[in-house]
Formats: sequence, C-alpha cells, structure tokens
Amino acid sequence: MFKNLRITCDEATTICDKNQYGEATLLEKVKLNIHFIRCRICGVYSKQNVFLSKIYKNYSKECKEKKHCLTKEEKEDLKHKLKT
Repeated sequence: MFKNLRITCDEATTICDKNQYGEATLLEKVKLNIHFIRCRICGVYSKQNVFLSKIYKNYSKECKEKKHCLTKEEKEDLKHKLKT
C-alpha cells in the first residue's frame, strides 16, 4: 500500500512546482510530504523555490509600479538612429 505513495526526487520536484502554483492534487501533496520525510534535499529545494518565488513577486510588483517610458528626446534620437 505504501509503495504507491513513494515517489522519486524528479517527481517530487515536479509536484513541488505544481504545488507552489496551486495545481497539485491532494494525493500529490501527501506523496510530496512523505517524500520530504525521507529526502532532506528535496525539502531544501522546496524551501528555496518558495523563497525565490517571493523575491520575484516583490521585484515584479516594484517593476510594474514604475513607468518605463522614453523621453521625447530619447524617442527622437532612436528614430534618427533607426533611419540611418
């Protein structure tokens, strides 16, 4: 019975990624947590993955708040360079 709950590290990382975006099923989450008991490396991968995602989300929020526009002078300069 418990053999069905065992997964490889490759499967664990795939489920970890799916779980992060809310796409993992309940059974996959159970398998993942059982795998974490046996494999500390995958547990570290999961924590690092969550950490990097949080950093990216914060960066993307800041980036969206800024306007990335060229000034009129920069636009004219770019037009001139494209013509030549």
